[in-house]
Amino acid sequence: MRSLKFTWKVNNQIHAAEVRVIGADGKQEGILKLSEALKKAKDKGLDLVEIAPYAKPPVVKIVDLGKFKYEQEKKQQKEKKKTKASELKEVRFTPFIANHDYQTRLEKIREFLSENNKVRLSVVFKGRNLQSKDFGYNLFKKIIEHFENSITVDMEPKFVGRQLIMTISPLKKIKKVNKDEEVK
Repeated sequence: MRSLKFTWKVNNQIHAAEVRVIGADGKQEGILKLSEALKKAKDKGLDLVEIAPYAKPPVVKIVDLGKFKYEQEKKQQKEKKKTKASELKEVRFTPFIANHDYQTRLEKIREFLSENNKVRLSVVFKGRNLQSKDFGYNLFKKIIEHFENSITVDMEPKFVGRQLIMTISPLKKIKKVNKDEEVK
């Protein structure tokens, strides 16, 4: 996790003439000249870190630099945990698939959709199968009918080389509000 890079100006790297200072306790100490702010930080044995460089005047905070970086890293890790990118999973079919194989693949698709992943469905055509492209389109139509209201079609079926490809994703579930909560 050390790949997270932070770039704050610290102590003598700050070039503004005046800065708004936030103390070590989190309270504002007002707008001071940079030399005064640096002196206050050194007296307390702490560092002066520029946290809002584009404000007028720039905002700096008197903190222990190591502790500050650690807290920022933890904050960023929490944010990263909350955002889960949906993955793209692929399920392959053949145009003349046996019923049991078809059912197995439907279960796999259902599993991927329940995990909020997008699913790429592809029908692979080999040899003479390319002459019967309608079977691929019918297969996709059958899958869409099976999942009806629980999916959205992101990419309509189209041919890419010898494959017929379609992408689907799960519908976002709308949270229902209880009547008790509405009254409050």
